[in-house]
Amino acid sequence: MTKTMSITKTMNSRFGLIAAIAVLGRCLCFAASASAQPPAIAPATLPRIGTIDERFQSYNIEMVEVTGGRFWKPYASTAAPEKPSTNQPSGMDPSLYEYRPPVDLSNPRLRKLAAALGPAYLRVSGTWANSTYFQDSDGQALATPPTGFKAVLTRPQWKGVVDFSNAVNAQIVTSFAISAGTRDSSGIWAPVQASQILAYTQSVGGKIAAAEFMNEPTFAAMGGAPNGYEAAAYARDFAVFHTFAKQSAPGMLILGPGGVGEGSSLVPASMHLLSTESLLQATGHGVDAFSYHSYGGVSSRCAAMGAASATSADAALSAEWLARPAGIEEFYAKLRDKYEPGKPMWLTETAETACGGDRWASTFLDTFRYLNQLGLLAKLGVQVHMHNTLAASDYGLLDEKTYEPRPNYWAALLWHRLMGNTVLDAGASPSPNLYLYAQCMRNHPGGVTLLAINADRTADSSLAVPIPSERYTLTAKALSDKQVQLNGADLKLGAGDALPELQGLATKPGQVTFAPASVTFLAMPRADNASCRQ
Repeated sequence: MTKTMSITKTMNSRFGLIAAIAVLGRCLCFAASASAQPPAIAPATLPRIGTIDERFQSYNIEMVEVTGGRFWKPYASTAAPEKPSTNQPSGMDPSLYEYRPPVDLSNPRLRKLAAALGPAYLRVSGTWANSTYFQDSDGQALATPPTGFKAVLTRPQWKGVVDFSNAVNAQIVTSFAISAGTRDSSGIWAPVQASQILAYTQSVGGKIAAAEFMNEPTFAAMGGAPNGYEAAAYARDFAVFHTFAKQSAPGMLILGPGGVGEGSSLVPASMHLLSTESLLQATGHGVDAFSYHSYGGVSSRCAAMGAASATSADAALSAEWLARPAGIEEFYAKLRDKYEPGKPMWLTETAETACGGDRWASTFLDTFRYLNQLGLLAKLGVQVHMHNTLAASDYGLLDEKTYEPRPNYWAALLWHRLMGNTVLDAGASPSPNLYLYAQCMRNHPGGVTLLAINADRTADSSLAVPIPSERYTLTAKALSDKQVQLNGADLKLGAGDALPELQGLATKPGQVTFAPASVTFLAMPRADNASCRQ
């Protein structure tokens, strides 16, 4: 791995850093009264913590979107109930899903908005990928998948992924089918399908930058693996995959294990889970980067998993909810350190909640979690953060029908334009609900960008900033709104889907106040931070 994909810690212990910021990088170090001078920040001397991948902020397009099929049904959908389908995770209620035709990845608006977030990684995977057959021919698409598969991916559909990735500067990340149809007479995984899709990708001018063997092996049976699939079977198959990948695609990073459901209350005791530790014990070393998935809970669609797995809009700005990504990262980082020491951490799937997101995942209310998670995990050294999804169900960055930007898209765009790859320590916060993160300013040597998230619904907070800055503040008239304002003006696409200029508000040195329920990027191009001149 390159130098830029490593993280340099400045504390004695990595988990000392986690302990310091796992409650969201905040500290009640200032007992100042309302009339006292606000605490000061010194942008020129903020210390460097480490670096993140230049494609840190990335996204998923689910395999089921590419092939067409039944994905999480949006809450606002009025579509009539459909007949049950075999192409959905095993054991799940069919009423939770809705059919989508194959996504049109040539759509100009979709491409324009995705390109604005590049460079990025585009992950095409998900539970459905585990059972998808790649039809490696130019003939008519199969009406039904071959035995042992649940869906069909055609050459034109995959070429659409390749063309999209090239057009928007997003390198492809994927996983491979592992269902019964991929196995030899002994039940061992065979790389025939994986070999075909790798070869075809190269033949049409594409490249798979990184891949997990399968999607979420912690829920192997639900995800389409053979009955009785356990850690020993995974280790046997992974060994075949590892040898194949290193020989057939030596430039492709091997990610794994890609587990989910641990480190939080996501999974009830009644669900069978293959622990990530059992998978690592069985496989030994073998990945180039340690991947995991992170959901702080499940949406109301999956309420049957129990109250402990759910959350509420009332809790969406709470310290406990906003801290969950750190707890999940800590769980997986400890396993990385034990079994794959020194390997970079990749978060290859995450969103507000699993099962398509809650009703407020598409509103400004989730922007606080979205940006706090980016800042928090960058500070912890996670190299890549892949949001699920770009434009499907309620947690998409874009509306899946119109591709209109949702609040989290505007937040992602500001992050992309203002936050560079060098992570700084922003220091202590003056209030319990103000979360501060700092990184070198993108494309401005010496410059610093401070991200200030005021999750307090009623009280403002202030800092003394000694140099001029450019202020970018996101607010909404109501937290439940899908329309957001930047410095008081509505953010919206212009003629021909032109993106707005996203101009900052010139701010003089002195006290900067952050209103309740607001998110602010303070760009300081003249900070003259030595760590940001390198």
